[in-house]
Amino acid sequence: MSALLVGTAGHVDHGKTTLLLALTGIDCDRLPEEKRRGITLDLGFAHLERDGVTIGFVDVPGHERFVHNALAGLGGIRLLLLVVAADEGVRPQTREHLAIAELLGIPELWVVITKLDAVDDELAELVGLEVRELLATTRWPEARSLRVSATRGDGVEDLAAALVERARLETVSPQPDAPARLPIDRAFAPRGQGVVVTGTLAAGRIAAGDELRLEPGGGTARVRALEVHGRTRDAVTAGGRVALQLGGVELAAVRRGQELLGAGGPGPTRRLLARIRLLDDAPPLAERGAEVMLHIGAAEVPARLRPLEPATLPPGSEGVAALHAREPLVAARGDRFVVRRPSPAATLGGGEILDPRWRRPRRTELARHLGALASDGDAAIAAWAEAAGAAGIDTAEVALRLGCGPAEAAARLAALAGEGRLLAGGERHFAPSAISALSERARRLLAEFFAADRLAESMPKAELVRKLLPRRAQAHADLHLRWLAERGLLVVREDRVAPPGRVAELTGGETGLAASILEVYEGAGLEPPSPLEVARRLQAKPAIVEGLVKHLVSRKRLARLPGGLVFAAAALDALAADLRATGWERFEVARFKERYSLSRKWAIPLLEHLDSRGVTRRLGDSRQIVAAPR
Repeated sequence: MSALLVGTAGHVDHGKTTLLLALTGIDCDRLPEEKRRGITLDLGFAHLERDGVTIGFVDVPGHERFVHNALAGLGGIRLLLLVVAADEGVRPQTREHLAIAELLGIPELWVVITKLDAVDDELAELVGLEVRELLATTRWPEARSLRVSATRGDGVEDLAAALVERARLETVSPQPDAPARLPIDRAFAPRGQGVVVTGTLAAGRIAAGDELRLEPGGGTARVRALEVHGRTRDAVTAGGRVALQLGGVELAAVRRGQELLGAGGPGPTRRLLARIRLLDDAPPLAERGAEVMLHIGAAEVPARLRPLEPATLPPGSEGVAALHAREPLVAARGDRFVVRRPSPAATLGGGEILDPRWRRPRRTELARHLGALASDGDAAIAAWAEAAGAAGIDTAEVALRLGCGPAEAAARLAALAGEGRLLAGGERHFAPSAISALSERARRLLAEFFAADRLAESMPKAELVRKLLPRRAQAHADLHLRWLAERGLLVVREDRVAPPGRVAELTGGETGLAASILEVYEGAGLEPPSPLEVARRLQAKPAIVEGLVKHLVSRKRLARLPGGLVFAAAALDALAADLRATGWERFEVARFKERYSLSRKWAIPLLEHLDSRGVTRRLGDSRQIVAAPR
């Protein structure tokens, strides 16, 4: 069965609700106050089923005080009926609703001139010309126009037939593989049915039994049952109205503006980048920005709007702006939005989300970054990868920001990698410029390290990672070190790194001093002096001695134990051999201290060293001697 979602728009009391009642037999005014006052205050819903097609209708309030309610129901509309009363013509809310329809990018608009019974043909013709003049500068200059009298029935059947024919032509793909997104525009709890929510399914597919995330809020809900226009369905796809009966959630936790999301759907955010157009009668937006009400999906959130390119947006102009929402909301790239002035209330403009999780780059990169995000989706992905630097991006993040399924995100990343616009490293992708910058930084850090410690054979891997990579990128350190090794910048040996072919060469004087240092430690046995004491004994500079000690440790002629104690490697080897030759199976610390005439200062670090080498094994307060391997 073909389906079409139609919305109404227009000034208050121009007959929108009466028109839908004549078309469908359904009164969209459901609230007692609406009945009493005779005007629509909130969203209303109706449907028409005829000749194998289903047409859903969203009736929005026309009063200027309830534009915020109207905005909550216009998402997903494929065809808008701009209703103009023949006895009043174009009025302020006619103009505002028309401007909102353009800002939201509604694909198609028809004009319906109502209340023909209240005027003669000549006046009706004049109103038609007035509306045509209004539409001349919009995206619908040739919009179809129909005339009706809902009370007498004139033209109602012609409108219904035209809508049915239009519904047959609806060919929008529901994209069932995309993550489900249902902006909630109503939530209530009928007696005995739990929580029921309604909305226009913006993307994906929802079936009975599905587990959905409720955002913002972070809760989950199970779909117990679903209906479309009062009929139970097993599943629904994007593009139409749906009512869901939910389990696992309380009514107090659900409100208009939240979204029900399938796996992989976008999450809550506050910082967005957008392409925005101001209306001709909007006040100019200065560089410092303005406080606005942001309407996106069914949500209405206070936000700070700040122009970026250009820095000042005059009325009627278009540019790129940052939006900082005061409360979390759900958004994806491509979502349409409207911004309004809070007081006095007025529509300022609107546009399209370019980045739902925007991070401002450095000032020197801002213009290029904005240009990429304002281009196509592939350019945006490449820009996100560049902004992420060494942290890179993965399929889940791309899907989150684009609002697409993981398969589509993975395919786009693979295509960009195949074109050389991204570098693939397992599940993550990186901008080539980010890896080039990382390579230059690694080269500089290695040069600085070995310039400061000329005798070092290598650099601790952990130190290089800490200095080279920001914290959020350190989880991918092994990948980056492998790439740097493949580029010939370094060699990784266990927990150390060094430039290829790195050899620390001693000068003639250093060779002699190193020999003297080694002689001192080999002669000191198991109670060696500190490097500072050695420097005093040999009347050498402490920094030079420390450098030579590190050199001898790297050559395994000396060993530095935890706590900074330095021993001759030969002394430690002799200790291990002697301990195994004692014939002991187990021994206590006191026995060890007595045999080698050691204080606790030396005994404990030595025993821990022997444990680490596998010479001994700690068993409670004693040690067991491990036989030497053959």
